[in-house]
Amino acid sequence: MANYKAADSKREQFRRYLEKSGVMDTLTKVLVALYEEPEKPSCALDFLKHHLGASAPENPEVEALRLEVAEMKEKFEAVLEENKKLKAKLAQYEPPQEEKRGE
Repeated sequence: MANYKAADSKREQFRRYLEKSGVMDTLTKVLVALYEEPEKPSCALDFLKHHLGASAPENPEVEALRLEVAEMKEKFEAVLEENKKLKAKLAQYEPPQEEKRGE
């Protein structure tokens, strides 16, 4: 009997922890959204994963990586543009490829 009460107490503590951290509210909202879906998705688990992932708070590291990716894309575009200009400049000083083969 004492073992049963200890397990019950642990369960109750865990339930309170889930409620305090907002897990129960979030799970309830996602399950209600699935229930209210007019056309049920073929894979309910994918629906849950998608909606739970969307409600998770953003990790600061993820945001920093997104900014870094955006900066790298800008640098990449600038390098491509510079490369294009340098190729055009180089083409002024070199004969076209067909003329080289004919010589």
